[in-house]
Amino acid sequence: MRQVKRVLSIVLFLVVAFICFAFVLENQNPIKLTLLGWGTPDLPASLVVILALLLGMAIGPVLALGVVVRKRRVSSHRHAVTEH
Repeated sequence: MRQVKRVLSIVLFLVVAFICFAFVLENQNPIKLTLLGWGTPDLPASLVVILALLLGMAIGPVLALGVVVRKRRVSSHRHAVTEH
């Protein structure tokens, strides 16, 4: 069973890597982004999409952690108030 999981993991990784590689090759047309007068140099569309994905993957867990901490704080505060 362990070998099957390992093989499936490798196959899944190779499929995702192939899809990413194909995406990069198919989206080489340059684009320029502008926000509030600040513009980027011409970058490949694939690079912009991948950078946006990575930025979202970095920011998402940080925001989720903030929500969890806030819920725990409110929960512990409610628990402390009901005990007194």
